[in-house]
Amino acid sequence: MSLNSWGMYPIVKSDSFSLKDENSLKNILQKPKKYIPFGNGRSYGDSAMAENIIYCKPHNYFLNFDEELGILHCQSGVLLSEIIEVFVPRGWFLKVTPGTKLITIGGAIASDVHGKNHHVEGCFSSCVEEFNLMLANGEIKNVKKDDELFLATSGGMGLTGVILDAKISLKKINSKYINQTTIKTKNLKETFEAFEKYSHMPYSVAWIDCLASGEDIGKCLLMVGDFADDGDLNFKEKKKKTIPFNFPSFALNKLSVKAFNWLYYKKAPDGESQQKVDIDTFFYPLDAINNWNRIYGKGGFTQYQFILPKEKSYDGLKEILEKISKSGKGSFLAVLKLYGKENENYLSFPMKGYSLALDFKIEKGIFELLNSLDEIVLKYGGRIYLTKDVRVSKESFEKGYPNIEKFRTFRKENSMDKKFQSLQSKRVGI
Repeated sequence: MSLNSWGMYPIVKSDSFSLKDENSLKNILQKPKKYIPFGNGRSYGDSAMAENIIYCKPHNYFLNFDEELGILHCQSGVLLSEIIEVFVPRGWFLKVTPGTKLITIGGAIASDVHGKNHHVEGCFSSCVEEFNLMLANGEIKNVKKDDELFLATSGGMGLTGVILDAKISLKKINSKYINQTTIKTKNLKETFEAFEKYSHMPYSVAWIDCLASGEDIGKCLLMVGDFADDGDLNFKEKKKKTIPFNFPSFALNKLSVKAFNWLYYKKAPDGESQQKVDIDTFFYPLDAINNWNRIYGKGGFTQYQFILPKEKSYDGLKEILEKISKSGKGSFLAVLKLYGKENENYLSFPMKGYSLALDFKIEKGIFELLNSLDEIVLKYGGRIYLTKDVRVSKESFEKGYPNIEKFRTFRKENSMDKKFQSLQSKRVGI
């Protein structure tokens, strides 16, 4: 079958083997092949792509819920959206969630995903109590926070084994709504000042105009918020819009992106404004549109996400935004976030600082631009996020991850490298 990621690039031929139960998985792993676990296909790059994939989404039952402690035990193929649909009406929400709810629990752990509250709650692994993992030899390990296997698997991109099930802590809430404040800034200096002013808020994220130049560079709309306390937990899935076909490649260009950015920034009132928005609007705006990846055309797109240490974030972001603005290859989806302390997981992405994520159409010259951005990121001590990546070089990747040799050694010592491999792991040497 043909396999592609959410970015629709690259497209490869792959054989799929379904995770139905433990015995079927053991039989799969006994074959002389290399595999990578594959969830709901929402990774942007090639981290879950290989000649052979283990399709984990069918392994998707809720197993138990401790109402007193808020601990959910579920299989690895359960989607975050399924947890939200069942548990928000009962007054519970995910402690940590990325910008899409259409990923599996196994994928959330493997990518050690993060969200709008990293500066408060950290990565997804912070709410994972334990999980069961099948190793390359078919042995099942119960993995807890103090284990080296936990440090290697959380953020390990599926390269240590196949996650079977996990226990995660949920957060108590009393509303399906968020009280949101939007702050409109005029430049990068104001943007950083606003982030710091509202750093006490549990959730924060900014849309930034990456094509702005001169005195306007770094202008943004910063959204901060917290759950309301109105007792309204009547959460229901909204009806979605659908992109029915791939847009022509010329539809997304410098002029159309610039026009979108101008309109999006213009419509927000100056200064600060307040409104009440629901969970989907605040956390998952793009999930409201089925197949939104088609707007980039059949050639696909890549998301470029990097993070810089806090003390170097301003200068680094200014230089990167200037480079993007001059190139004309802007992104209308440009997301800036504040992060807290990094964890001890070997390949986890976040560090204390600021991250910027940008979507770029795959077109002539784009990889050359991203290579030049890599150099700036490394110059300021930053790193690239593997879950979004499809092109970073081995040399650029490993410079940003001080625990890379620990991860490589752990993989080899436990023969994980002989059974689990992705296109990405081959490219970056993990």
